[in-house]
Amino acid sequence: MEFTHFDGQGNAWMVDVGQKEDTRREAVARGSIFLSQECFEKVARGSMKKGDVLAVARVAGIMGAKKTWELIPLCHVLNLTKLAVEFEMKEENHEIQAVCTACTTGKTGVEMEALTGVSVALLTIYDMCKAVDKSMEIGAVYLEKKTGGKSGEFVNPRSSERERSER
Repeated sequence: MEFTHFDGQGNAWMVDVGQKEDTRREAVARGSIFLSQECFEKVARGSMKKGDVLAVARVAGIMGAKKTWELIPLCHVLNLTKLAVEFEMKEENHEIQAVCTACTTGKTGVEMEALTGVSVALLTIYDMCKAVDKSMEIGAVYLEKKTGGKSGEFVNPRSSERERSER
């Protein structure tokens, strides 16, 4: 397998995507944070002292995704056409799932932007809730699906497994 982010001498470089065709690209990433029952209930009720945790985490996730090229050394600057961060509250195990959707029309994909958006949203939840629950656990951050580009559509097989196990 050829690694595209290294030249013939093994030096890191930013891949030249100039000759690639523009295509519509979308990526969806998902991740979770597990909270204590007390903390989960405060977030759900909107009674955390720092304010509306999910509203702030949504904006933070969007802002984080927009800065992916500044955080990940070899990522391209992208003209993002859509960023959305949504949350799913799973009361049975005090879990909040964050889902970030990133879109562009361009020469390279938006997987890293979606993954960054989810990660920053989850970290923001942790930051806003740590006074109540320092034992929160962030995990299971993964690319759920992506479309566009030369490699076409990808649906993570683990996504289907997780959906089945949650039913």
